[in-house]
Amino acid sequence: MSDLECVNGARLNGNSSDTVKTPFLIGVAGGTASGKSTVCKRIMEQLGQADMDHTQRQVVTISQDSFYRELSESEKARAERGLFNFDHPSAFNEEAMLRTLEEILQGKKVEISEYDYRRNSVCPEKKITIYPADVVLFEGILVFYFPAIRDLFHMKLFVDTDSDTRLARRVPRDINERGRDLDQVLNAYMNFVKPAFEEFCSPTKKFADVVIPRGADNTVAIDLIVQHIREFLNNRTRSDHSPHLATCGTSALNLANGRAQATSMHSISPSMINSQLYAVLYEYS
Repeated sequence: MSDLECVNGARLNGNSSDTVKTPFLIGVAGGTASGKSTVCKRIMEQLGQADMDHTQRQVVTISQDSFYRELSESEKARAERGLFNFDHPSAFNEEAMLRTLEEILQGKKVEISEYDYRRNSVCPEKKITIYPADVVLFEGILVFYFPAIRDLFHMKLFVDTDSDTRLARRVPRDINERGRDLDQVLNAYMNFVKPAFEEFCSPTKKFADVVIPRGADNTVAIDLIVQHIREFLNNRTRSDHSPHLATCGTSALNLANGRAQATSMHSISPSMINSQLYAVLYEYS
């Protein structure tokens, strides 16, 4: 029997049991161009997953953008003129998002359509296959907005980057990668993106277990998160071989201003490892 075996679509790491494992699901929220995808990329790189064959990855990343709903013809016409609000909760297919994440938590292989930013449409002919993994990162501007989806996450990260930096990143990205002109980008930002961030995205920061100031530039915070994920993967590997693994301790951490500070200790048993792995606290200085 191989070290990696699939039973009913679920990955079993060195375990001959047919028990389906629940992946550790991490939500990564934050405003537009805050660095969410870059944070996920850095996490994948540090864990040695970025260049690994996607069928063998223990850690995978999914973008909420893949769950934009299909627009009506009138909405598409507005979107082409930069007059459709893609930052509003109603722009997403909440039902498809919830169903997909629930299937992932059941250890199933899922297929997700790619999103074409130039056409403002999902591409049913272009599918991304997500194989069962131990850790799944789900990133997007409103991943904490929908209560049923928010409750699925075992850990919630909020990438907190100032608005000037986010706008400076969004302008060249939307012009160069998404075919927008400057007037469209600025008008959309002032009329839709900024108000939607203040009304829908920013308030969800209160649900985060970890707030990452300065996004991917905060290497200390990312290192600590990677450490937690690596410990989770190691604990899972050990529990495969030792079902009666003893409890392990870890500290709650303060990530303010990129400095780590141990604040308390708590124990985590194997039965808790998927539902409340770590408590990480953030305070403003």
